Amino acid sequence: MNLTYEAVDAVGRQKRDTLKASSPKHAVEQLRRQGLYVKSITETGKPKRTGAAHARPDAELRIPLKSVVIFTRQMAMLLRAGSGMVQALSAIRRQSKKPALTAMINSIIADLEDGATLTEALRRFPLVFDPVYCAVVAAGEASATIAVMFERLAEILGKRRALRNKVIGTMVYPALLVTMCMGIIVTLLTFVIPRFADMFVQLGVEPPPSTKMLLAVADGLRSYWPFLILALVVTGGAVVFSLASKRGRQIMANWQTAIPLLGRLRTGLIQGQVLRTLGTLLESRVGVLDALELVRGSTRNRRFQKLFDDVEQSVTSGGHLGTTFERSGLIDPYVCQAIITGEESGNMGPAMTYAAEMLEESNTEVLHTVMKLVEPVILIGMGVVVGTVAVSLFVPLFDLTSAMR
Repeated sequence: MNLTYEAVDAVGRQKRDTLKASSPKHAVEQLRRQGLYVKSITETGKPKRTGAAHARPDAELRIPLKSVVIFTRQMAMLLRAGSGMVQALSAIRRQSKKPALTAMINSIIADLEDGATLTEALRRFPLVFDPVYCAVVAAGEASATIAVMFERLAEILGKRRALRNKVIGTMVYPALLVTMCMGIIVTLLTFVIPRFADMFVQLGVEPPPSTKMLLAVADGLRSYWPFLILALVVTGGAVVFSLASKRGRQIMANWQTAIPLLGRLRTGLIQGQVLRTLGTLLESRVGVLDALELVRGSTRNRRFQKLFDDVEQSVTSGGHLGTTFERSGLIDPYVCQAIITGEESGNMGPAMTYAAEMLEESNTEVLHTVMKLVEPVILIGMGVVVGTVAVSLFVPLFDLTSAMR
C-alpha cells in the first residue's frame, strides 16, 4: 500500500514523503531504521491513523503517582541508553505487575505502531498524564530530545512525590495526638463520668455548674450516641461530596491560603509548583503564553488564577513577566528579582527552575516550623480538656471531704 508520513530526524528537521509498505506498522519500523521518528502516517487517500482515531475507553484510568514516577524514570533511562520507543515500553511492560499499568502501556504501544505520536498516545490518559506532562513530551518529540524531556519529567514528578510524602509524614504524629485526645475524651464521657454521677447521687452532693454541665454532656452522649454517629457520617459525607464537586474544590483552594501560617505554607507550595513547571516548559522551548495556559490548570486558587490572567495580559501587551509577578504580592521579592534578571539575560527558564528549588527549601523549613507549633498546641488542648474534666469531677469530692471533717 502507498503511505504518506510525517517524521522528524535526529536533528529535529521535519520530513514529509511517501513510501510503499505492507502495513503502517512495517512502514514505521522501516522509517525508524532510517533514524526517523514518525509523527503520523496515512494511507494515501485515507484520514490519518493516530491515537485519536481509537475509541477512548481509557479516559478514566488512574495510576498512582508512584507508578507514574517509576514509569517516567524507566523511560528516561532506557531512551538515554539508546533503546527505541516501542522497545522501551515493551521492556517496562514485561516487568510490570500492575494490570492498569500494563493495559496503559499496551494501548500506547498499539497507538505508536499505528503511526500515532507518543504525545497523542499519552493524551488518551488525561488522569495519568496531565497537559504539562504531554506538552513536555511533545517538545521532546519536536526537538528529538525525548530522553532529556523524560529526565526532566522524572525530576519534576519525583520532587512532587517527595514533597507529598513529606507533608503526609509530618502530619502523622499530630493526627495520632488528635486521635488519642478524642479517645481519652470519649472514654471519660462514657465510662468514668457516669460512675461519678452515681456517686454524687448516693452521697447527696450538689455538684457545681461546671460539673453539672459535664454530667449532662456525658448523659446525652450515652443516650443519643446513635444519632451523633449518624450526624457525623452525614457531615463527613457532605464534606466529601462538596470536595468532589468543582465548586467545593474551588472554595477549598481559596480557603487554604487564607489561614494564618498554614496559608503562607500553602502559598509557598503553589509558588514552587508553578515556577518549577514554568521553568521546565520554557527550557523545553514551549512559548511563554502556551506555558502560562498549561500552568493555569496546576492550581484552582482564585488569587493565582488572577495572577495568570494579569501575566498573560502583560506579556501579550509587551510587558515583563517578572514585573507582573512583583506587583501581585503573591511571589516572594527575591524570586521576582531572579525572574526579572532571567528575562533580561534570556535565561528565564533556568532562573525559574533555580527559584523553585530555593522555594522548596524554604517550604521545607516552614513545614517543620508549622508542625513544631501544631504539636504543642494539640498537647496543650488535650491537657486543658482532661484537666477541666478532672477538676470538675474531683472538686465536689474535695468539698465533701472538707465538710465531713
